Amino acid sequence: MRFLNLFLMILWKRKVAFGLGGRFSFHSSRQTRFTTRCMSSSVTEKLVPCDIKFVRQSVADVLNERFDPKEVARGNALFKLNKGKKKKKKKKPEDEVTDPSESELSEEEKEAIVNAAAERAKPFGFSEAMVTPATRPEFGDYQINAAMSLAKAVGMNPRECASMIVEGLLPKIGAIMEEPEIAGPGFINLKFKVKYLESVVTTMAKDSSGRIGIPRTSQKQKIVVDFSSPNIAKEMHVGHLRSTIIGDTLCNILDFAGHDVVRLNHVGDWGTQFGMLVEHLRDEFPAALKKETSQGVDLGDLVLLYKAAKKRFDDDKDFKTRAREGVVKLQAGNEEELAAWESLCSASRKEYQKIYDALDIKGLEERGESFYNPFLQNVIKNLEEQGLAVESKGAKAVFIEGYQNRDGTSLPLLVQKSDGGFNYATTDLAAIRHRAQISLEEGGEKADRILYVTDAGQSQHFEMVFQTAEKAGFVSEDGSVSLEHVPFGLVQGEDGKKFATRSGETVKLKDLLNEAIRIAGNDIQSRNGEETVSKNLEQVAKVVGIGAVKYADLSMSRESNYRFSYERMLSLNGNTAPYMLYSYARICGIIRKAIGEADSSAKFEWPESSNIIISHNTELQLIRNLVRLPDVLAEVEQYLYPSKMCDYLFDTSQKFNQFYENCSVNNAETSKLKASRLSLCMTTASTIKLLLNLLGIKTVERL
Repeated sequence: MRFLNLFLMILWKRKVAFGLGGRFSFHSSRQTRFTTRCMSSSVTEKLVPCDIKFVRQSVADVLNERFDPKEVARGNALFKLNKGKKKKKKKKPEDEVTDPSESELSEEEKEAIVNAAAERAKPFGFSEAMVTPATRPEFGDYQINAAMSLAKAVGMNPRECASMIVEGLLPKIGAIMEEPEIAGPGFINLKFKVKYLESVVTTMAKDSSGRIGIPRTSQKQKIVVDFSSPNIAKEMHVGHLRSTIIGDTLCNILDFAGHDVVRLNHVGDWGTQFGMLVEHLRDEFPAALKKETSQGVDLGDLVLLYKAAKKRFDDDKDFKTRAREGVVKLQAGNEEELAAWESLCSASRKEYQKIYDALDIKGLEERGESFYNPFLQNVIKNLEEQGLAVESKGAKAVFIEGYQNRDGTSLPLLVQKSDGGFNYATTDLAAIRHRAQISLEEGGEKADRILYVTDAGQSQHFEMVFQTAEKAGFVSEDGSVSLEHVPFGLVQGEDGKKFATRSGETVKLKDLLNEAIRIAGNDIQSRNGEETVSKNLEQVAKVVGIGAVKYADLSMSRESNYRFSYERMLSLNGNTAPYMLYSYARICGIIRKAIGEADSSAKFEWPESSNIIISHNTELQLIRNLVRLPDVLAEVEQYLYPSKMCDYLFDTSQKFNQFYENCSVNNAETSKLKASRLSLCMTTASTIKLLLNLLGIKTVERL
């Protein structure tokens, strides 16, 4: 028993990673399932264009053919043990107690660790293949780094190890890749063959479905995305902007990939503030308390209504008492209180919908806090039965190891107040249970993946809620359901401080959007002149203005704070929506001119695509970039960073500019070359349009 305890302590303390690249370290369920999904895809299935998953699978197959995973795991364990032994030990004070896990291991203990590593070894997968996009264009298209780590475990020179990988890889990728190059100490560079690139982009160009040759996933998932989430009786402000924009974009990407996406709006439509609001309506809008007249009442400015009710609540003791009693009546289902509450919800929805229409947000299903009320008591009961929820200062809370207050005491996750009321955590737990466990027939979602798009300030809350849900069994123990918080940073003013009006008020979202449209319209007029301004100025200004707001948000790494600047986001220079919209319109103009379309304001049919011929290096670099599209989309699908798409868009536009500067379309040397370059223009335009649409941004063919 002593030896077993010592052995387990050594494993935990030293965290020896048994296997190549830490094979037996813990992975999230999402990472594990992603690998499984990719590995299950047949290597021989049609992949147009070829993506990084195909290359990773090919490398993983070679590793399993050429190396024994058990021996590699054994070698890795030995290497780590010997490496630790070679480290110079610091002298310890005589009175310091030595940790048994840090003492010298016996040969028997070492052998036990090495054998355990070998027994737990699994076949090599994507993580061990270590395939990444090439860091520089001259290195090719992909880079394999597996030989560097593998060599230590098998006792070989990294370049010898790389040679073995290349030898096994050639028959698998030889039809599409040039002969792999071993660089430096053992890196392997892969480069697509020119003929393959020509055929792939030809396929992309001839795809009339709008998908540019990108197939839907064969591993369809049910994915719930919780985003936007405004509060009833409060106006949407800039704080809701990022959740709405990021959430909608992720839904678009996941839907495009072929998943079944459910867009949920977890509105704040329940809580103690409604007692205050209902009692204020009783005095000021009595018709709102009658079911037959409540929906027809014009409540006016909801923000002013909320402020007036809050002032009365703070200043009037009698009103405060009535408000608290009103909450109890509302929660009990009293007819008058419910009618007033429904009137507030209805008025709020109308205001929210105006914002959603402006942002072109569609398919968002309201699923407010009130929806989960019937399930809350059962959540508490379940937590108590499992010994997770315990009494704490009169309330009920869950304590999770590793979470502490600043004073070192355990940080509670409150699930029920001392007065019997419930908390946000209770509602979130009920929502997880409903989304993960309840079947479609019973009204649930039975989701495989659940995303929460909220500000980064809620990260700890969701960490604790997710862990509680897992401990309580609200999600499957097999890791088949992935709970993921998608955090984002703050929107700041240009001075780096809170984004607010000159008077210090929170900026209303509708005012912000209207101002972006106004500035965009003025800019279009100033650049084109009164006589040449498009008849659709209002529509174009809306596309540019709204697109600029969205793109400025999405082009930033979502976890970063960003400074809101109309001037910067509406600039025609740099990685902005106006620049990308102009790039698209410019390519449309090139195509229009090439086919002899005289009326630049009319809609035109794109010509039939032709086979692609690469005759110049800038053509080659543009095409190499275009075939990266599936990799970019797959990365965003997995890691949920839309900024990767914006970076790719800007890079694509830059490479197109270089191509167009060096390769004439209309004056190409031959008719076949002209047709090829025209097809390349169309493929580039289709790529830009597709990605802008996935970002929630419409396009125009003329600016």
